[in-house]
Amino acid sequence: MGEIAYYSTNNPAERVNFETALLTGMASNYGLYMMARKDIPVLSRERIEAMKGMSYAGIAYEVLEPFLGREVPPARLRSLLDDAYDARRIPTAVQKVTGKTHIIWLTRGPTYSFKDYAARFFGRMLNYFLGERGLRRVVIVATSGDTGGAVADALLGLDNIDNIVFYPKGSISEGQRRQMTTLRGNVHAFEVNGDFDVCQALAKNILGDTSFALDLFGDRERFTSANSISVGRLVPQAVYPFYAYSQMETSSEPFIASIPSGNFGNMMGTVLARQMGLPVETIICGVNENTEFPDFLASGTYTVRPSIKSPSSAMIVSHPSNLARLIDFYGGHIYDERDRSTGNVTRPGIIDRMPDMQAMRRDIVSLGINNPRHFETMKDVYERYRIILDPHGAVGWAALEEYLGGKHDRPAVIYETADPGKFPDDVRRAIGVVPELPPGMREQANLPERIYSIGAEPEHTPAGLKLSPAQVGEAKEKIRKIYNP
Repeated sequence: MGEIAYYSTNNPAERVNFETALLTGMASNYGLYMMARKDIPVLSRERIEAMKGMSYAGIAYEVLEPFLGREVPPARLRSLLDDAYDARRIPTAVQKVTGKTHIIWLTRGPTYSFKDYAARFFGRMLNYFLGERGLRRVVIVATSGDTGGAVADALLGLDNIDNIVFYPKGSISEGQRRQMTTLRGNVHAFEVNGDFDVCQALAKNILGDTSFALDLFGDRERFTSANSISVGRLVPQAVYPFYAYSQMETSSEPFIASIPSGNFGNMMGTVLARQMGLPVETIICGVNENTEFPDFLASGTYTVRPSIKSPSSAMIVSHPSNLARLIDFYGGHIYDERDRSTGNVTRPGIIDRMPDMQAMRRDIVSLGINNPRHFETMKDVYERYRIILDPHGAVGWAALEEYLGGKHDRPAVIYETADPGKFPDDVRRAIGVVPELPPGMREQANLPERIYSIGAEPEHTPAGLKLSPAQVGEAKEKIRKIYNP
């Protein structure tokens, strides 16, 4: 297979290799980098079956080498993946719970979130390419919970990278906040007055402002992204389901993947894995009360509404970025209408070419889990199996149970995406037990924080909060003071 071309979902004429897509972050016309469905490498059944018994790092090499083999020497790629997925630093477990239902615990890395997997790959690959070119980048990331800490930890101390992370004030836990604010060094955490969608709009605004980068650094391309809008965060998420399949007791049969979904990176990674030949029978996209996607699957009409708070805080997303990739994968096109002068979104989620809805509905089921059911599910699973789920894993479990009608008679894996210890209040409310705080977070609880606060108000609109020009101006002024005091 030749080198894969990555294009902008908003400009198919732009075609670049993986290295350029990774370094650039956001594609042209505010698009996301994506590869054509026909270009996604397909692994043979023999190669997939041979993964049984391999380490996570070994499977990561088998899955990712077809994407990167033309751009990174195989021995170097293997060493980078061995470092990223060293089992002593980021152990992965697949647990059979009942019937044919399994949980993949993606919760035991340095920040106790599944985001560690993509972030560690992203950081090492970016640092590698920058070193080869003699370049430096500032990685901009918005977080609704676990992304920020995972990316910050993965980038901390890397010699060619700085990190700026935006998080919504009051919408993440103290532990999640401290995973960003206590690191210092090359990591700069910004608290934003607004919700995740405001943070994401701010990140996209700065990523798209090449004039600001040129003025501040003399380099139009200094900013890049590490959100799930980065292709460097997307492709490693194709590895989870391959690893789960290799470890499941029912791994000779097609299986269901039940995925708690916010910005849709982990779900989109599983879509890629399925296209690569992994026998995924059905992808269950579990969401909370932000049900724009299941409503779209049901009606064919996509409507973005104000985001609704939920115990599954990392999934409080009303307009997932990776929906653009999913719709592109199924032959459609979605974009955000923007103000030409500011770049701010004026109307989100406009579909001007419908995807193949029949195929999408055949492959993907999406179910919304309401807030009370988060707690009911956590209680039920604890009482039945003595397993403590976090609120996000509870969405995955509840969505699978609803899909299977309460039975566990078909091979399935639920993605558990965050350590329950990161959500002590929610877990205590559900099961009456306070989960143990992970050791790294116990250490961070006593460290001093460094917080850059964006105090300007967002715009309050009938459609919800919207990024304001004052917030953009304040953020740029504070970034300027960091790099040009």
